[in-house]
Amino acid sequence: MLAKTEDRMSQKGGVTKRRHTGEDEEEGGEKKRRGGAKGEQGDGGRKLLDALSVGYFRRVGERLGEGFADSEEKEMFVENVLTEVKGKAAVVAMDRTGSFTLQRLLPLCRPDQVAEVLAELGGESGSELKAVSCDQCGGHVVESAVRQISKLSQTAATTEEEEEVGGVLEARVLSLCHVVRDSIAEFIQHVHGSHVVRTLLHVLSGCLGPLRTETRPGAKNNRNAVPQMTDFEVPTSFWYEMKNLTDTLIDNVNLSVTDSVASAVFQTMLTVSHRKRPKLCKQLLKRIMGYLTSRSAAPGVSPLLVFLKDQASSHLVEMIIQLSHKALLRDLYKNHLKGHLVDLALHSIANFPIQRLTAASAKHTMFLKLFDELIQGVEAILAAGHMGVIVQLAESCAESGEKQEDMIQCLLRAFHCAEPGTRHVSCLPLFMSLITYEVYYHSETAEGNIQTEVPLTSICYHGSRLVQSLAKFKERSLLLSSLRTQTPADLLTLASDPAGSHVLQALITTSSDKGRGKILKRLEGQFVPMACSRLGSRVLEAIWNSASVTHRHNMAQELVSCESRLRSDQFARHVWAKFALSHYIHRRGHWQEIQSGESKKRKLFSDILE
Repeated sequence: MLAKTEDRMSQKGGVTKRRHTGEDEEEGGEKKRRGGAKGEQGDGGRKLLDALSVGYFRRVGERLGEGFADSEEKEMFVENVLTEVKGKAAVVAMDRTGSFTLQRLLPLCRPDQVAEVLAELGGESGSELKAVSCDQCGGHVVESAVRQISKLSQTAATTEEEEEVGGVLEARVLSLCHVVRDSIAEFIQHVHGSHVVRTLLHVLSGCLGPLRTETRPGAKNNRNAVPQMTDFEVPTSFWYEMKNLTDTLIDNVNLSVTDSVASAVFQTMLTVSHRKRPKLCKQLLKRIMGYLTSRSAAPGVSPLLVFLKDQASSHLVEMIIQLSHKALLRDLYKNHLKGHLVDLALHSIANFPIQRLTAASAKHTMFLKLFDELIQGVEAILAAGHMGVIVQLAESCAESGEKQEDMIQCLLRAFHCAEPGTRHVSCLPLFMSLITYEVYYHSETAEGNIQTEVPLTSICYHGSRLVQSLAKFKERSLLLSSLRTQTPADLLTLASDPAGSHVLQALITTSSDKGRGKILKRLEGQFVPMACSRLGSRVLEAIWNSASVTHRHNMAQELVSCESRLRSDQFARHVWAKFALSHYIHRRGHWQEIQSGESKKRKLFSDILE
């Protein structure tokens, strides 16, 4: 059986150390790049993996990508590879190729095999775990090994032997925790070692986020995004170890305000404890805030004002604000930030924690005091370009249902369209472009009442976000009136713009049937070009889903007049299919019945939700 499996491996990927034609030249080059043959020392005296082994682990990685026919083949393959790893696990883990291969292999291993790899990485005394964990490649292997503990909760142990196997891996993870706690300051400040600590915090609390290798380097980070986590049951020993590790971290809380890498570890600690150990999180928040507010500062000045303006500590303060309960938020504002909100909102770093505070306070009455203070500096904040503060203020007004009229009037004054009243209808393009009336309409003086028609241009991201927030207000008549004054060409521009399309969709879908009908009247003649636009087609679908049967009939009537164009367009053909326009042409009565049925269902569900 063993010979048969090895023969199959040779056919599928050649993971044995047999040399192939042309490999001598390739691996010779690899030797030169890596510094020589087996056993040679690299930079800093670190032992390097020989070129022959590098080629072997590269082929193992390729074979892993092919998959296995059955579990027996997979188990035998894993066993054979681990045999090659034995005795040089640390060297393999700290090699780039070896690290990638081990990261892919460990999820296929049994818990006892993972525990054996961890034991190998730690050496006889376990002291080598620190060096491997703080290595650029080795750290990923340690993380991958630790993450495998989550599998123990997925399969319940039925025998004493299975319980013992799970206990071995549990013991190895606890052993790693002891190594980390003994050198906590070095770990949390190390760019690679800190990630091992963060993974341990996730595992000890019983929740795992996505792998670091699954993140997209070029993707834009969303500060408000909630990380996707998977919960699992943890052994009782992990609960006690979580308390020990967090206590050790709190003893080194001073590092969180001076080092951005350490600050990220503390943010992870708060995030996972808030999710799985709320009482522990409450204690941690209190202890961290106690440290931050006890530091010395200028007489009469809260030390928090300094931390809010620091690159490293501001991120931690943001997290504290985001996770704080009502009493802590109230204390934070009343004793430390009151009277300083506008100054902080104008600061290039501190404005972000102020956005989090504004968001967190929306559920509480303290929002009214925050609003009254921030509203005094809206024009200055706009001039500083910190639009996130303004957008969040509007969002919190929408969420709380308070101060909405004051917010609208303040924005009208800030964009110079409050007086005279005839300028009100110009507010929408001004808000979306974040440009004042005089600049947008090329008017020389603020008193000038002559408005020339200017094509809709320069719709910006924050302007779009602002209008979307205002669209959630109870009173939206000002925005809708402004929208109805836009030319059909401007409405098409709006629908086809990456930022503007969200605005048009929000305003139309939240309107009453009567208000929606007025806007759709302005859009007549633009439905076909909208359907042929990548973004416009999505807006059209959203409008269709919220439209009455009468409005759908009017839209369909215009669309079917350009059947050939719609059917041949890459975007419009989907509109044609979703709107069932072939039915509209050939089976009008049946189409009418379907649309009426959908309209009744939509109304029924909306009544239930309300």
